[in-house]
Amino acid sequence: MAKSDSFFIRANVLVDDSANFAFSNIDLGAYVDALGKSVLRIHNVSASITTGVGAADGQGVAPKMDAGLGDSCSWQITTQDQTGMVLPSNRAVVSSGSVWAFNQDGLSAPPAQAYEADMLPQEWTNGYLVAVESMQLGASAGGNWAATANLTVSVVLECTVETMTQAAAMALALSQQ
Repeated sequence: MAKSDSFFIRANVLVDDSANFAFSNIDLGAYVDALGKSVLRIHNVSASITTGVGAADGQGVAPKMDAGLGDSCSWQITTQDQTGMVLPSNRAVVSSGSVWAFNQDGLSAPPAQAYEADMLPQEWTNGYLVAVESMQLGASAGGNWAATANLTVSVVLECTVETMTQAAAMALALSQQ
């Protein structure tokens, strides 16, 4: 297989603090062409949960939670469009993570306690092959995050483009749809 230099794909999704599922599409059309034998290999994924554009305290900082409350935020990258969060055992899931947080302060503040699951960089020994032309970054957050936080899940994917036989690329693409 021919290999390319690694490059980075970045994506964000703004998550409402109402437990609704939000998503954004990650366009891979410039890198993936199963008929043309081109596939994407994801080597690792890094994720962060911060405030987003329009947040009262500025973007890119720790999001605030309502006073004395706890809640969660979960995210997933899938090869198929979803209408809600799915378990990591779903064959469409490429990567996922969650954070459960608690603000013990008496006023709105960033959480003082947090438990993170799968939030460390996710690395694969041989990478994760993707042969679909778009993926979905989806997320959901509970209602106890401060309404002014504009909670944002951001991911960075380190990738390379490789070639496969047309039959192998098409079989992989069909299995991921």
